[in-house]
Amino acid sequence: MTGIVVKSTGSWYLVREIATGQLHRCRLRGKFKNKGLKVSNPLAVGDQVDFTVEEQTEGAGVIHHIEPRRNYIIRRSVHKSEHAHIVAANLDQALLVVTLASPATSFGFIDRFLVTAEAYHIPVTLIFNKTDIYDEDLLDYQEQIANMYQRVGYASLRSSAHTGEGIGDIDALLDNKVSLLSGHSGVGKSTLINALVPDLDLKTAEISQFSDKGVHTTTFAEMLEVRRGTYLIDTPGIKELGLVDVKKGELAHYFPEMRALLNQCRYHNCQHIHEPGCAVREAVDKGKIALPRYDSYVSMLEGDDNRH
Repeated sequence: MTGIVVKSTGSWYLVREIATGQLHRCRLRGKFKNKGLKVSNPLAVGDQVDFTVEEQTEGAGVIHHIEPRRNYIIRRSVHKSEHAHIVAANLDQALLVVTLASPATSFGFIDRFLVTAEAYHIPVTLIFNKTDIYDEDLLDYQEQIANMYQRVGYASLRSSAHTGEGIGDIDALLDNKVSLLSGHSGVGKSTLINALVPDLDLKTAEISQFSDKGVHTTTFAEMLEVRRGTYLIDTPGIKELGLVDVKKGELAHYFPEMRALLNQCRYHNCQHIHEPGCAVREAVDKGKIALPRYDSYVSMLEGDDNRH
């Protein structure tokens, strides 16, 4: 049978059978290696797998094949510094929830997420959440930030689960897609999901029974069915997002505003820091590339540990 991994708790996986929609508790047969990647999780939510249900295991299934992933979002592993952790796989898009207050999301965090998504060709929309607590100055500032990202190709929406602002727009964005919802802890993802997924308690009851303690938590990513054909992957709040698998020489390729200028630099291996004849530095000086974006680039290039 073929299915999609909808939740993982490390050793057991919940798989939705594609043909029937039925959920199966499964384990992996043997060891699976991810070619060229040191990862802490061989399987991720969103993976398509082949599995069999064995009668002697009381309905539990065994996964024996993982289909190649078309993309994924990856971050540094919290527990193993040398390893990476695949957040979710086979995505149509990602929605990054950011807040300008309580707590404030940094440009560094936003841009690291965008670079990771760019590396795997995953479209991202920024969701500026908790707008009900913004005063006039903060709303103006939010508009400036939204315009900065709009200029380089990233759309954004404003939202508030408390007032209902933006909920309909986000719902329309999700339609007939597999979407990842991500962001720092405390940005209001759970409240947004409650507004977006009707009967959430009913939809998560079956998944909750599967988890080790029988309690629905967000310590593991999980795929929620918004409606038939529309899926939302909820992830635990990401505290930090170290870049994985992005070479320094390629970093500028994942900034769309820099990518357009790369063939105009004097040196083909220009790192856009202090080299003469650098088209990127010139664009920064002229205000054509926003300073916060350039600062994020420099921080990533220098391998800064400030990933917040």
